[in-house]
Amino acid sequence: MELIFDTHAHYDDPAFDRDRDELLRGLKERGIGSVVDVGAEFDTLPVILSLTEQYPFVYGALGVHPSEVSGMNEKKLEWIQKTCEENRADKGGKIVAVGEIGLDYHYPDTDKKLQKIWFEAEIETARSLSMPMIIHSRDAAADTMDIMRSLHTEEIGGIVHCYSYAVEQAKTYLSMGFCFGIGGVLTYKNAKKLSEVVTFLPMEAIVLETDAPYLSPEPWRGKRNDSGNLPEVVKKISEIKGIPEEEVIRITRKNAYRVYRIPEE
Repeated sequence: MELIFDTHAHYDDPAFDRDRDELLRGLKERGIGSVVDVGAEFDTLPVILSLTEQYPFVYGALGVHPSEVSGMNEKKLEWIQKTCEENRADKGGKIVAVGEIGLDYHYPDTDKKLQKIWFEAEIETARSLSMPMIIHSRDAAADTMDIMRSLHTEEIGGIVHCYSYAVEQAKTYLSMGFCFGIGGVLTYKNAKKLSEVVTFLPMEAIVLETDAPYLSPEPWRGKRNDSGNLPEVVKKISEIKGIPEEEVIRITRKNAYRVYRIPEE
């Protein structure tokens, strides 16, 4: 049986405190072979490291979400860089990317200037490490693209997480060599724009993700998400692309190994 690679989850989140171990140990039976636990808040990054040490199939990414950068400073950035370098997957460790990083203008009180400063700093951290990035961009399409172009992020690569923009922007990211994280949103009735993007994208540019505990696919929308729900996303991609579900799983897993530069098992 082909096993799914979940390229983006947050099992360090308190939403999993009551049953984390049981859930993670049961994922293989539900068709999940690998998971990347992705950083959002600086204070929980050590939890990600411990999860990668405890579970052979869990990898990690270290970075600070744009909505959490108010507490960032140079010392914390240095810790991220040093810890990534000491634990990188291409040298036998379990850290595979810098992320999630980016811009999020969804809330009216957003400090856009501060987000831009730390987005640029974390991009340069990824460059110095020669590690891929996981990009978060919400309601910030133009500024995200301006920064990524000006800093030549096509030289670094990575994943545009939870892709939410139109085909036109997708064409640019694709030309820059980025992969696209596709998750539960694709199964929603109002996901016409994302369906168009998936129709446009070559399978070689798509990776699967949950963003667990967020963005559960139908029929669990609004409830806590976990990697075991990804077969619903696989099914939807299979329908859009007209290829078997096993093929969707096989290709997206191969893409995940490639973009995260993990030696294939």
